[in-house]
Amino acid sequence: MKLKILLLATFFTQLNNAQDYELVKPQEIHSIVDFLSSDILKGRETATEGELVAAQFIKSKFIEAGIKPYFDTYFDAFKSKGFKGVNVVGYIEGNDPALKEEILLLGAHYDHIGIGNKVKNDSIANGANDNASGTATVLAIADRLARSGKNKRSVIIALFSGEEKGLLGSKSLSKKLKAQKIDLYTMLNFEMLGVPFIDRDYEIFLTGYELSDLGDKLNTYTNTSMVGSSEVAIKYNLFQRSDNYSFYKEFKVPSHTISSCDLTNFDFYHHVDDETDQLDFTFMATTINKLFPGIVQICNTDTKEIQMY
Repeated sequence: MKLKILLLATFFTQLNNAQDYELVKPQEIHSIVDFLSSDILKGRETATEGELVAAQFIKSKFIEAGIKPYFDTYFDAFKSKGFKGVNVVGYIEGNDPALKEEILLLGAHYDHIGIGNKVKNDSIANGANDNASGTATVLAIADRLARSGKNKRSVIIALFSGEEKGLLGSKSLSKKLKAQKIDLYTMLNFEMLGVPFIDRDYEIFLTGYELSDLGDKLNTYTNTSMVGSSEVAIKYNLFQRSDNYSFYKEFKVPSHTISSCDLTNFDFYHHVDDETDQLDFTFMATTINKLFPGIVQICNTDTKEIQMY
């Protein structure tokens, strides 16, 4: 009986926290991915004109949602390994006088590899799944958080440049935020969410699942079993291969990548055929809508419930 009461309480808390947002529709995600993976951006390679066009597009989405810049401007420029990149960083201030000092960081890299090996006269690697899909996911989540205004904790939204060059943008930003001594609670990174698994008992996996209780908490907060652990991700140590790792190294707090693709279910990684028509936008929208109440819960628990093991 106590367990049933607890589950009902969790459900109604989620409902109250999430009821004021508009459900994400497949067309919205499709539109964002379609622009970011269009030929005019020429594969969004770091420090190219196409990547800067993508950065301006992301900025426009922040402004549209009422998301303020975290720094003086939305653009966080960095220089590393001969590249001049720019992260796009927004901020949603928390509404609780004490908890707003704690930060949830939502991130994804928006760069890609630019030009790839030519296939049928096409050499532009548009990166629809990698990682226009993750960028679109973050933009949709951030839009709902900003419009609902129900986050007690503050939220930083960071779209990273330079991931494909060695996590350059996230390394730069994580060091800046560490120097500011922010109170980072959790970092969620979104990567390659455009295609579903067909033979798993979960819908998305968490890199480094075994390192913290974030996966269990997300399943509890969403009242689902949607988050699991990928053996492929463990084998290839994907925990250290995306932008979450930069924040883990600096802050030693739960910092994980959420993905629906461990390369066993997608044949076009860093390939010119990573195009919009390969993605399942109904799956993406459904996944975001199921996950969103869990993110709202992370923003609003009275204590830092998510912990490293």
